[in-house]
Amino acid sequence: MLLPLLLVVSIITPSASEVGGSRAADGAWWWPVVGPVVRGFDPPDSPYGSGHRGIDIAVASGAVVVAPASGVVTFSGPVGGRLFLTIDHGGGLESTSSWLSALLVRRGQTVAAGEPVARSGTGHTGALVPHLHFGVRLDDVYVDPLDHLGPVDLSGFLRLAPLGAA
Repeated sequence: MLLPLLLVVSIITPSASEVGGSRAADGAWWWPVVGPVVRGFDPPDSPYGSGHRGIDIAVASGAVVVAPASGVVTFSGPVGGRLFLTIDHGGGLESTSSWLSALLVRRGQTVAAGEPVARSGTGHTGALVPHLHFGVRLDDVYVDPLDHLGPVDLSGFLRLAPLGAA
């Protein structure tokens, strides 16, 4: 007898030993970590105005952060006591990962898409949910990172479970 199946979707938080990224389709960028976006892009009205110059991706502190695309590390170090990483991807595109707990690459190093480059930290000061802040600049202007990230492969998150005996 066939039992009906229930599709169960569970959010799996990668451990620190797992690679954080998910390969993007059609040549788009990899996600630097896998997790839900808990705060979206909110461009400032002026270069120095308030806003949110990236996205916050919820992920356990210590998760592996990967390079979203190939490039050269232009900054790897502390800013105001917190760790940041910037990669120049060419064509005027740069990505920055912020609020990191560890850096795995140095300034001047060439990195490949999907290569581990850092470990996530706790996120913005006072944040209730640990996250990675991920920003993208095009010709020194912040743009929505979601425009550059490919779809996340959810196949690892889906589980089929029987509903019960009939």
